[in-house]
Amino acid sequence: MKKLVAAKKDQCMACLECQIACSSAYHKREDISVSYLQIAAKKDGSPKVMACPQCGKCAEACEAGAIKQNAKGVYMVDKKLCTGCGKCVEACPFGLMVKAEDKETAGKCSACGICVKACPMEVLEIREED
Repeated sequence: MKKLVAAKKDQCMACLECQIACSSAYHKREDISVSYLQIAAKKDGSPKVMACPQCGKCAEACEAGAIKQNAKGVYMVDKKLCTGCGKCVEACPFGLMVKAEDKETAGKCSACGICVKACPMEVLEIREED
């Protein structure tokens, strides 16, 4: 299964370059609230990188059948089938499904690697996992 992982979690400086790159690529604006990965704060205040684990909860909640797993194991949103109801957003236990107010459809991390290239500390990686 292909997925985005924080390989060097302890090196994250919370510079947010990964989130800016993601939101710029998919939403054409630098707005970390619509990024498909999030940088949260741990109890001690240090940064925690949160990326979609490809659990499939979003697909289970999608009544339109718009979220399907591809051959690499990545859950993808079919924009033609998505009704924009937001049930996938509600179902995501990690808060990583995004339905931006100005978009008709929901979106999520597709393990594209844009954020990986943007990270100056090389914290992120795209991995093939079982």
